Amino acid sequence: MSQNIIELRNIKKVFEDDDTTVVEDFNLEVKKGEFVTFLGPSGCGKTTTLRMIAGFEFPTEGEILLNGEDISHLPPNLRPINTVFQRYALFPHLNVYENVAFGLNLKKLPKHVIDEKVKKVLEVVDLEGFEKRKISTLSGGQQQRIAIARAIVNEPDILLLDEPLGALDLKMRKEMQIELKAMHEQLGITFIYVTHDQEEALTMSDKVVVMSDGMIQQIGTPEEIYNEPKNAFVADFIGESNIFEGRMTASKTVAFCGAQFPCVDNVPKDTRVDVVVRPEDVVITSPEKGQLRGVVDSAVFKGMYYEITALLQDENEVVIQSTRSVRAGEEIGMCIGPDEIHVMPAGVLVNVFDGTITRDGRVAFAGGEYECDLTQLCEGSVLLGESSVRMADGTETDLAGTEVTVEVPVKAVSMSDEQVDYRADGNIISFIYKGNHYNYTVRTATEDDFVLDEDDLWNEGDHVSLMIPKDQIILKRK
Repeated sequence: MSQNIIELRNIKKVFEDDDTTVVEDFNLEVKKGEFVTFLGPSGCGKTTTLRMIAGFEFPTEGEILLNGEDISHLPPNLRPINTVFQRYALFPHLNVYENVAFGLNLKKLPKHVIDEKVKKVLEVVDLEGFEKRKISTLSGGQQQRIAIARAIVNEPDILLLDEPLGALDLKMRKEMQIELKAMHEQLGITFIYVTHDQEEALTMSDKVVVMSDGMIQQIGTPEEIYNEPKNAFVADFIGESNIFEGRMTASKTVAFCGAQFPCVDNVPKDTRVDVVVRPEDVVITSPEKGQLRGVVDSAVFKGMYYEITALLQDENEVVIQSTRSVRAGEEIGMCIGPDEIHVMPAGVLVNVFDGTITRDGRVAFAGGEYECDLTQLCEGSVLLGESSVRMADGTETDLAGTEVTVEVPVKAVSMSDEQVDYRADGNIISFIYKGNHYNYTVRTATEDDFVLDEDDLWNEGDHVSLMIPKDQIILKRK
């Protein structure tokens, strides 16, 4: 028999009112008694996924299995699952005992059974003796524990927690992280937790599910997620990272920041890669002993360490966390061991879209139209009119309406905050800093994503037009 208490298979969720896909291709297995955390930025689909497990939303496609049985369209009250929300939804007119006992009273259990269960669960959350207290007299942390007590008193198979610590101050949040983990170990209930806070996820979880844009980016233990990120998004989102563009120059040798480094990842020669180095793994040396040399741009004391930014000759920027004190303007060397270099497949290098040749000789794709070289589509041809070419054999062909594949190198695209006729436009949905430039993703109104590099910092959500030189648009017949 499977150890999985719950399985999500090929889950997709589309909100019909605006035809927005919020979760797609979601597959997950959760074992009984695990503490699983959905981690990601706002709007990535983690709360929607939690609501589908709870029964407050139903999947558009796919199955949710509880102990092997499909519960995808079962209402919440028929699922052995309870939810704790960020806003605890406690009843202000009821005291602590009455709040905790609310679900038990609905089940019409005998009073002595209710008394025993409430007493036991208040001991678990360390609030015994609070039975007669009014909710308004409790601190935020105490209210949060009452919300958890009200959920676990019903002895659910699964407890869902939707950012339950979000309303607490930093000190209380850190304390509650430890208490929640202890509660989980004591109760043995399966916890599924939603947060955008990396520290919460790494501190409490057995398994972390990193999400972005409605899709799973990586599943693993906190150690695996931190030490072996699968892509630049995970590396950037989890903890602090230096991310550089690199190239494999030999087996277990990678070039980045103008130098070559031994590494432990056996990737074929000449493969383009992204290289991740955690700030705490950069060792400061004298300039002549360093694999890299740079000048300290800033050094900020953080209590346990100094956070240092060094600028290299190739204009890459390296962030270092070190107990060693250095001064701005000082030249330093930097060494990085093979085990501290994590090599990942490079992100998108070329944007690929479906397109159509227009009557005026442009190519329409991703919600915009761009000038292009139509002769790419017919070898040896010469442009005659707006969409017509003369073939090598002398015949003329009108290419208007021809369906094509459009390729645009990432480094060929630029952004403008001015609306430009015929150009695709959209909103920046994410960006990652890669040593000396930013790597942006822009989503157009047609739900196409452009990836591009820019030196300047833009904000997530900014609306931009996308500029592409004519000679950088590659056309291929379908």
